[in-house]
Amino acid sequence: MPDYQAPLRDLRFVMDEMLDYPAHYARLPGGEDASPDVVAAILEEGARFAREVLLPLNQSGDREGCLLEGGEVKTPKGFKQAYARYVEGGWPSLAADPEHGGQGLPPSLAMVLSEMICATNLAWGMYPGLSHGAADALRHHGSAEQKATYLTRLVAGAWTGTMCLTEPHCGTDLGLIKTRAAPTDDGAFDITGTKIFISAGEHDLAENIVHLVLAKLPDAPEGSRGISLFVVPKFLPDADGNPGERNAVACGSLEHKMGIHGNATCVMNFDGARGFLVGEPHKGLACMFTMMNAARIGVGIQGLGVAEASFQNALAYARDRLQMRGLAGPRAPEKAADPIIVHPDVRRMLLTQKAFAEGGRMLTLYTAQMIDIVEHGQDAAERERAETLLGLLTPIVKAFLTETGCEATNEGVQVFGGHGFIQEWGMEQLVRDARITRLYEGTTGIQALDLLGRKVLMSQGETLKVFTREIHKFCRAEEGNAEIAEFIRPLAKLNAEWGELTLGIGMKAMADREEVGAASVDYLMYAGYVTLAYLFARAAKQAKAALTESTDDGAFYSAKLDTARFYFQRLLPRTRAHKQAIEAGAESLMALSAEDFGRGFEV
Repeated sequence: MPDYQAPLRDLRFVMDEMLDYPAHYARLPGGEDASPDVVAAILEEGARFAREVLLPLNQSGDREGCLLEGGEVKTPKGFKQAYARYVEGGWPSLAADPEHGGQGLPPSLAMVLSEMICATNLAWGMYPGLSHGAADALRHHGSAEQKATYLTRLVAGAWTGTMCLTEPHCGTDLGLIKTRAAPTDDGAFDITGTKIFISAGEHDLAENIVHLVLAKLPDAPEGSRGISLFVVPKFLPDADGNPGERNAVACGSLEHKMGIHGNATCVMNFDGARGFLVGEPHKGLACMFTMMNAARIGVGIQGLGVAEASFQNALAYARDRLQMRGLAGPRAPEKAADPIIVHPDVRRMLLTQKAFAEGGRMLTLYTAQMIDIVEHGQDAAERERAETLLGLLTPIVKAFLTETGCEATNEGVQVFGGHGFIQEWGMEQLVRDARITRLYEGTTGIQALDLLGRKVLMSQGETLKVFTREIHKFCRAEEGNAEIAEFIRPLAKLNAEWGELTLGIGMKAMADREEVGAASVDYLMYAGYVTLAYLFARAAKQAKAALTESTDDGAFYSAKLDTARFYFQRLLPRTRAHKQAIEAGAESLMALSAEDFGRGFEV
């Protein structure tokens, strides 16, 4: 069975040394509760829960899957008990507002726990994970009554939530939805329609499921401006707020999927189900983005989690597996062959996984600080800056970390060779589970259009400048530091190039809007590699300083420097290919007619 040890030492490095989380928490209202001792206890207990409770259920849950009988879904053996322990431990309420029954700790702490959950049992983690998006939407847009009825129970974990957006005939283009909301005499609405690909849409873990459903009112304008949001519970709350009458919403079928078998991906049928409007009529788009942005960060963390899991297990195998002799001579002459970790190509695959996991961790924790400030910061200018950065980073976190997470899991299978293809080792499951992360909550292409078109070009590049100025300031401050010059010089050059590349795309797009779509994915990947380069440079600076101080943990800091060096020399050069593809423009993409795509296989 695969193993997992939460990377607590690396977490402490990023949180305490690199990003100075103790000072960050001290500046937040209520942050004094997130003392170093409390944070350490949360991380250690979270690590124990993930390894001892969730990890043993990962493979069995994948093999068993979910079962639909009479409209009710039974989750794999042990899932329900694990969820009960999760709720008993107070994990759902960790970062929620005390006004709604939460513990009031910073959101970043919950994000750290999410990485551990995703690394040990991604399918299980989606059940409580989806509740966060629903809770966020109700917290920002729900009425006082809706918060009292639904939000408090979502925070407690007694109820779980879903996001019901997609329909059979439309995916990302939600303006095409057909689900209807008919007003009733008592101010409620009858919701009728079918939603597909609804993760955790039906299950046996919690006593009620709160569906947040996009639908259109009878007088709705055409397109996305006509979307409204409704809360539709599986069981209608009674006078005391407890689950009462069964609502007219049911799981029609379960999807048969490539991966995440332990999570119920449902077709949900709403047959005049009783629903309640959230926010203003026809203003559901804003509510939707509140849900989607939380979910997109969560999916990016899934990419990080599977990358870490793949790396840890590939590393253990590479240290143990004997195969051939090292090219420079025997490394373990007392054995029949050398462990495969001595071979350069195996090291390339391991270091790729390691760099993506450690870089992804820095990115999510840096982004988490922005979320903390947006939610709890006291200074208006600081909140505005954090919100701008969060908007820029969200599509990068979602898309770049899922793309690299998929690459990492494929490299993990490759390290195992033929054994990686065999179910018992667990590596092929990581590949299957990881693959969906590039698709849901907006594909990589959708995230790329959001980043380049909406966040960067629509702001005339001002959003991007907030981040590139930060990188420029860091590079200027360190340009005389010879010990990390190998990181600072290429970073400064790429940071300047990023702005020039953006300007070039914008100029082309003025004549041809197709240029935005043609450049977008390469632009996002370029942005991801440069962003991680900035964070690795900061990590290298911290590691160098620690080594200068003759620390007792020198091996850790030396390894951090070596990983940063590998990233800069072996992975960061990928920006050259992305830049060249961007500059090639839209012509070669758009020249072929739709009919000509099929030339060559006609009868």
